[in-house]
This record gives sequence, C-alpha cells and structure tokens, in this order.
Amino acid sequence: MLFDLGMSELLLIGVVALVVIGPKDLPKALRVAGFWVRKARTLSREFQTSVEQMIREAELDEMRQELKKATEIDLDKEFRQTIDPTGSLAESLKPPELPKFSDADLPAAPAPEPPPQPPEEKPNTETVEPTAAIAAAPEPHQDGLPPRP
Repeated sequence: MLFDLGMSELLLIGVVALVVIGPKDLPKALRVAGFWVRKARTLSREFQTSVEQMIREAELDEMRQELKKATEIDLDKEFRQTIDPTGSLAESLKPPELPKFSDADLPAAPAPEPPPQPPEEKPNTETVEPTAAIAAAPEPHQDGLPPRP
C-alpha cells in the first residue's frame, strides 16, 4: 500500500480528520485530497513512462551502434586471421603454376621427315605380251573352279 499503512493507521487518520476538520467540511477535504492524489499518480506515471522510454532509446542506441560495428566487420578477413594467421596453409593449398603454351612461346618444330621410299626395282628386261599371258591362263570350268591337273 501507499507508505505501508495498515487498516488501523487509516482508521486513526480518519478519526483525527473528523475531529479536526469537522463532519461538515470532511467530504470537501476528501475530494480535494483525492484530486491531489490523482494528480500525483498521473505525474508519477508520466515520469515513469518517460524514464522507461529514455532507457529503451538508450538501449536501442547501444544496439544500433553494436549492429553498425557488426556490419562493418569483414568476415572473410576474420576467418583467414583465425584459421591461418601466418598464411602458410593458404600457400600450401594453392595449385601449382602450369606453363602457358602459346604459338609465340613454343620452339620451332623440326620439319617432319619424309617417309622412307622402297628401294627401286630393276626393270624386267623380259617383255611379255598381254595377249600371250591371257591365252596361257587356263580357262575356268563351268562351276567357276580351276581345272584339276
């Protein structure tokens, strides 16, 4: 309760107010006291909400600053520094450099050797007439097989 007053304390305050103020002016006094209590509660509620709003804004401002710092971090750089601070791992994982072959870089290719020619045959001095060779050939049988000797 308000100021930690119990029922017995409130009864004592009521009796003193009745004796001091009197029964005729007591309702007016209670109305005025209620008005001021209501006014004090309204002011304290406004003060409390404004303080809470300032706290929320301060927390939001802190959160904005932290979020801004978090977005400015280069994750790729951080990962590299954490995993491989010296750079030796990245160097060992690089593929080997391949030589670049282009027409200008290649040495001139030697001319291909001509294929070896068969040795020249000596011309045959005997002349054979074509008709004589045909006439000397045996005639095939009717079944298409050569004759038997």
